[in-house]
Amino acid sequence: MGAERPDGCLDRIEVRLLLEAIHARYGYDLREYVPASISRRVSAALLASGAQHLGELQHRVLRDPDLFANVLADLTVPATAMFRDPDFYRALRQRVVPLLSTYPRLKMWHAGCATGEEVFSNAILLLEEELFERTTIFATDLSRRSLEVAKQGLYDDDRIAKFSADYAASGGRASLSAYYTAAYGRVAFREQLAKKICFFQHDLVTDDVFGEMNVVFCRNVLMYFDAPLRERVVAKLARSLCPGGFLCLGKDERLPDSSMAPFEPFDGAPDALPIYRYQGDP
Repeated sequence: MGAERPDGCLDRIEVRLLLEAIHARYGYDLREYVPASISRRVSAALLASGAQHLGELQHRVLRDPDLFANVLADLTVPATAMFRDPDFYRALRQRVVPLLSTYPRLKMWHAGCATGEEVFSNAILLLEEELFERTTIFATDLSRRSLEVAKQGLYDDDRIAKFSADYAASGGRASLSAYYTAAYGRVAFREQLAKKICFFQHDLVTDDVFGEMNVVFCRNVLMYFDAPLRERVVAKLARSLCPGGFLCLGKDERLPDSSMAPFEPFDGAPDALPIYRYQGDP
């Protein structure tokens, strides 16, 4: 009879079984997320669900698609904010936009858009830089629940002071209040901003590319993938860009050396800002 495994090992086994069950039942593949990160999110989902242990959570998830939608939202970290990392948006406005303005039509993809705050940030920037009408924005996320929030453009008003401060720090040309209405503790961003945004459910792990994009935003997403998955997703993002297009990552993310061949750091961006330009197939 074998020795009893330590609790930590049992926990890892239970997490892996839950992810395998989700993949088999619903087709979402979270099995190559960074183990420490996905374990923390599974713990949060377990607490939110009210289940007593992971075995119970797995049993309920397999039989209750509505519960699964909630669990998936917890597992895919829909944490975001408007004009997050203002230095990035300032660089986008001052260094990238002048190059984009030379194109008659623009296509942009927000991959892993969560609840949409950064998508609306981009729409505001494009409106102020007079590129909005010539741009189509594709916003995708794994979580259908997060996408429903994004489509509404409706957020709690206790976040608006931070949103407004970051908008101003990013080089905003007006007051953020010009773009929303406030009532009953919520703020609703103007419908005009949504008219050029196409929301889709999309799994970066298993679904196909979006082709011929001028800019791909995949900010604070790659950090949750393990190294092999990160390389595959970067290759997918590269295939989605037209030559000369821009790939924008999160503040603390960098392309792995093994994925750099078709990219070069954008010369106009300081080293602290991970903006890359796609050169085409090496």
